[in-house]
Amino acid sequence: MELGAGAGTGAGPGGGPQPGRILLLLGGGPGWARRGGAEAEPGPGGSEAARRPEPGSDPDYEALPQGAAVSTHMLAGAVAGVLEHCVMYPIDCVKTRMQSLQPEPAARYRNVLEALWRIVQTEGFWRPMRGMNITATGAGPAHALYFACYEKLKKTLSDVIHAGGNSHVANGAAGCVATLLHDAAMNPVEVIKQRMQMYNSPYQRVTDCVRAVWRNEGAGAFYRSYTTQLTMNIPFQAIHFMTYEFLQEQLNPQRQYNPGSHVVSGACAGAVAAAATTPLDVCKTLLNTQESLALNSNISGHITGMANAFRTVYRVGGVTAYFRGVQARVIYQMPSTAIAWSVYEFFKYILTKRQEERRAGK
Repeated sequence: MELGAGAGTGAGPGGGPQPGRILLLLGGGPGWARRGGAEAEPGPGGSEAARRPEPGSDPDYEALPQGAAVSTHMLAGAVAGVLEHCVMYPIDCVKTRMQSLQPEPAARYRNVLEALWRIVQTEGFWRPMRGMNITATGAGPAHALYFACYEKLKKTLSDVIHAGGNSHVANGAAGCVATLLHDAAMNPVEVIKQRMQMYNSPYQRVTDCVRAVWRNEGAGAFYRSYTTQLTMNIPFQAIHFMTYEFLQEQLNPQRQYNPGSHVVSGACAGAVAAAATTPLDVCKTLLNTQESLALNSNISGHITGMANAFRTVYRVGGVTAYFRGVQARVIYQMPSTAIAWSVYEFFKYILTKRQEERRAGK
């Protein structure tokens, strides 16, 4: 997940500063911010100096990202990633099970709530949490790299393409590079996590799962779904942007900073993108889990590559199999990304505000 938070001020009716707007994207793709109203003209010290708050003043929320340090983006991103994945982890467990192509009779669920209830009732209260420790461990550095890379590249490329302004081409390119880093860090975690989430998983501990995968399938198994994950993020990002911008035109035509409209637009856009990319997520889950019943229908043994996964899914369950777990995926995506963006923006604001206060006190 990425977040772009651009800054800018325009003159309001009374001559005072009018906040620019921040587009908070609540999905798996990168977001961007564009300024509302007239853009601030660069001062003698350049565009960066023109946007920097005066010493002793209370930094404007929209202006904060311009002065935020890389460490701020990394810390805020790490906290956001850990909270996002941990809070929604039980739903993620249900999603993994509902994407199973040929589930055991005891692991066939009609909806998310029934699945959660039955898992807790038959397998223990803590069963939906199995594997959360490795997820939290991986989410911190993955999201730290993700946000820091996105924010840094977004500014650097924007200055090259559109000096002193905001470039959507730069935002998209920065988001793609950030996704490469994020998925590279999280893909092994996804493999371990999803194998521990499956029904009748033989793994009680993370270390047992890591050793078994390494011994039986080799190191390449940890990145078997990497290309599928990247392929999934590209259409997710495109659909998310188009839906979000359309909803913003309806709910926030003035394009000002409006948290309510950003949350609603982002959540709806994330839901649409999540539903549309479910077939790719099903294939990713199959590549990660190497589901035994599906493997029995695959003559090549281990399923490798997205094309092979697509053929196996269709062979086992037909067209409808591509949308297994779509309900759980949408339910998971909306609040999880809302948590991520809210926590990220909050910590970035607090950390940067303290930095500005320390500068003013010198």
